[in-house]
Amino acid sequence: MLPEAFGGSGPDTGSDALGGSGASGGAESLDGPGSDGGSGVRGGPHSAGAPDSADAPSGFGDPGALMVTPLPGRGTPIGALVLIRRAGAEPFTEDDESLARLFAVRAAAALSAATLHTEQAAVAELLTRDTLRPGLRCVDGVEYAVGHRPADGELGVGGDFFDIGPASEAGGETHVVLGDVCGKGLEAAALTGRIRTALRALHLLEPDHQRLLRVLNAALLGTDHSRFATLVLASVSRRGDAVAVRLTSAGHPPPLIVRRGGGILAAPTHGTLIGALPEVSARTYETTLRPGEACLLYSDGVTEAKGGPLGTDRFGEERLRAALAECAGQPPEAIAERVQMLVADWLGGRRHDDIGLVVIAVPRRQGPPW
Repeated sequence: MLPEAFGGSGPDTGSDALGGSGASGGAESLDGPGSDGGSGVRGGPHSAGAPDSADAPSGFGDPGALMVTPLPGRGTPIGALVLIRRAGAEPFTEDDESLARLFAVRAAAALSAATLHTEQAAVAELLTRDTLRPGLRCVDGVEYAVGHRPADGELGVGGDFFDIGPASEAGGETHVVLGDVCGKGLEAAALTGRIRTALRALHLLEPDHQRLLRVLNAALLGTDHSRFATLVLASVSRRGDAVAVRLTSAGHPPPLIVRRGGGILAAPTHGTLIGALPEVSARTYETTLRPGEACLLYSDGVTEAKGGPLGTDRFGEERLRAALAECAGQPPEAIAERVQMLVADWLGGRRHDDIGLVVIAVPRRQGPPW
């Protein structure tokens, strides 16, 4: 019986297929008991241990020779390859056994790789669940929208991260961050999670962007990794009909401000990247957004996306400014979607770096003032 080959209660000739010599990687034929202790390829279709017809696939007919080859795993088989020949067919030979063993090894390797990939994808999903999906879309009358397109490969796990943290008290500042960690994959995703968590805690204690960045830099230098990060901070607070915004870049592209008439201003903020040098410096820029105006935080994956007729031209800041000018006064979701669509069209399916953006917008006034 076939179940006996997997440790059932049948004859001893079948019970060793996975637990005895078969577990070491050899193919065990259950055609007969054999007497020479050789390769395990023995007997004819009517010998002891031959499979029962109930175990064969429907329409197969009477089974004859049976071969069970374990699929080797890490210390224990992960399955078995079962080969059956119809009654009256030639018994399995030593060449058949060798071929079955080779196929089993390769099949086991493929199954192990697929299992590992599935486990890594689950871990990646867990690590990026919070760092790439802020749930807030409107805080104190200010609207937010995010967009993200991970780089090719590495399980869809890139180095970009963003966060929108609401004010801890009424009238306080909402803190926004868009960052990019050097590298990709699970290690980069783990670091983005740590940076995001650290920033949330630091925002509660340190409102000054420059001092906050110095503390964060010291914390990253004290770890045992060699990765660094760039980021841009935005602190947003309602001021009557308008919104006050403080912007600080640490090695990141400067934010772009979209005025109501379509004018585009690059915020004059700049600074050194985080986690690479003992000392960091940064310049903070303060501005005011009126109803119908917006501010775009974006990663360098937007402007450095290569495409065009030859696939060698960068999307560039000039094209990004033109796209934003067309979106003046639109909701943040529309702005984010427009930018992502234009970059995707420019890429034309080519490989690219992480693309991330956050839009901060003050909606056009409707009804009574804020």
